[in-house]
Amino acid sequence: MRKLFIGLTYDLRSEYLKAGYTEEETAELDSEITVAAIERVLKTLGHSVERIGGIKSLTAFLADGKRWDLVFNIAEGLHGVSREAQVPALLDAYEIPYTFSPPLTLCAALDKPTAKRLARDHGIRTADFCVIEKPEEISGVKLPYPLFCKPANEGSSKGVGAYSFVQNKGQLNETVSALLEKFRQPVLIEEYLPGKETTVGILGTGLNARVLGVMEICLNAPAGEGYSYENKINYLEKIKYRRADEKTADECSALALRVWRALDCRDAGRVDVKYDKEGEPAFIEINPLAGLNPEYSDLPILCGLLNMPYAALIEEILNSAVKRIKENLK
Repeated sequence: MRKLFIGLTYDLRSEYLKAGYTEEETAELDSEITVAAIERVLKTLGHSVERIGGIKSLTAFLADGKRWDLVFNIAEGLHGVSREAQVPALLDAYEIPYTFSPPLTLCAALDKPTAKRLARDHGIRTADFCVIEKPEEISGVKLPYPLFCKPANEGSSKGVGAYSFVQNKGQLNETVSALLEKFRQPVLIEEYLPGKETTVGILGTGLNARVLGVMEICLNAPAGEGYSYENKINYLEKIKYRRADEKTADECSALALRVWRALDCRDAGRVDVKYDKEGEPAFIEINPLAGLNPEYSDLPILCGLLNMPYAALIEEILNSAVKRIKENLK
């Protein structure tokens, strides 16, 4: 690979905290540790790197005439249901290639009901669900209990907690009303999946995509609490990660690759899978812009279980992006 001039887009969590946003509001954003780690790997590979920042900084850079051979994009954005797509869309307008998925994929994946509908349309197993936009719609929910509730457009398990597991109409009304008021967005209500939960790491694009590995998420928490925001914060105490057994890995890998290709995801990411009451794996959600914190993000943790160095993960992501860009130019 020739040496590249690479721009690095990101949203630094510390900057938003200084501006008055809360820890939960900024949960999806990146730390200096992540940005520095990616930059270090790219420079070690011989590339030149320029830190850009988020969408507003990118806009200013472009207006000043700056261009790059490639942008390594981990910008999550903060506002709107298309927040993860903002940087890729702007880069598309300027015909600058970038890592990870295109705007349409990022919008569809962030909206959990849309991702589930697309998966279901491709014949992929997922829990039955409905979407509530107003409190008066709660009485019309016909799904069998128990149910699981969460905001429709959040990441990093924001809005997920012990309250998400509901067993009757009273709990449903209380939980959904609270989520609607707090997050100001629709609430996804699903049939509860009682089986084990996994996350599937994927590298590559289209037919070149392959499963990196499958990690089982074992919670030291009450049944039904789920892989919540609080549990992720306290992962050293609340969560044990382990490689899935061969049968589970095979089943979850097959499902995850189907979802990955159905949503046109690129380069690297994760697909979350949970087993239903029939003992079959079902799609939960997909993260085509997975966290890359070398210490506590799920994808790097999975790499650790596979004895894959963090630098090798970043190099694989870069190689995937360069490969598909070259193929598209032919």
